[in-house]
Amino acid sequence: MSADSVLPQAAPLLTPPLFAPPAGFVRLRLTVAYHGAQFAGWQSQPQTRTVQDTLHEAFGRLGAAESARPVAAGRTDAGVHADAMPAHIDVPDSFRLAPERLARALNAHLPPDLAVLEAAPAPAGFHARFGCTGRAYIYRLWAAPQRHPLWADRALHVSGPLDAGAMNAAAAVLIGTHDFAAFATREDRHTVRELRRLEVKIVGNIWEIHVQGESFLRHMVRGLVGTLLLAGQGQLSPAQTADILQGGQRARAGANVPAHGLTFSGAEYGKMAYRRG
Repeated sequence: MSADSVLPQAAPLLTPPLFAPPAGFVRLRLTVAYHGAQFAGWQSQPQTRTVQDTLHEAFGRLGAAESARPVAAGRTDAGVHADAMPAHIDVPDSFRLAPERLARALNAHLPPDLAVLEAAPAPAGFHARFGCTGRAYIYRLWAAPQRHPLWADRALHVSGPLDAGAMNAAAAVLIGTHDFAAFATREDRHTVRELRRLEVKIVGNIWEIHVQGESFLRHMVRGLVGTLLLAGQGQLSPAQTADILQGGQRARAGANVPAHGLTFSGAEYGKMAYRRG
């Protein structure tokens, strides 16, 4: 056989990175829910109330003060809610509370607007943030002439008429891999993202805007929803929406809708999904 007939070796298959806790620690996987109105977001900040710090303090009360701060699949902003937020925490291997008892024990030390729904040993190599392959949000509108007190802090009240067909037509041109600079706020990162789902679903007076992708730019979801509202009010056509996307100018897209209508609804890790309902 001549040298010319030797086939090149196949490139090695790429495998997802594996993550491990530090020596002397074990990793736990949590599913967390919270009402975001009184939190300054997930991420720890000095002299303010955050989900990360509140959860970490609860572990300290259970005798795991040496634990690292918990890590979530997404860093939600102030006022944003979470229905099923995957998280992990590394606790000392001397921590003896059984995982099946952990959620109830933590909830006894957590405030009413934050709860651990599930707790279990983390799968080998699990990392709540860096292993996440998909994130899902729902933005809710209360579409009715009058406001509703029970939805005041969980949905944006829209009193005028909306055209769901026009909103979904505008949404269709945004789905896919694009540069979403026109919908982000003060982004220094690479602004190309894959938007996998953007869809309006109506349940009575509640209009749900479902948004899914691997990751999102700062305020991107709220900018997308603000743009769809313009389409629903007859101010943007699908062609104009596509032009805004291609132009990349933030001022041309819809304004960021308020945070209180936004809920982190679930995440994916390869074929594994963490969602409620």
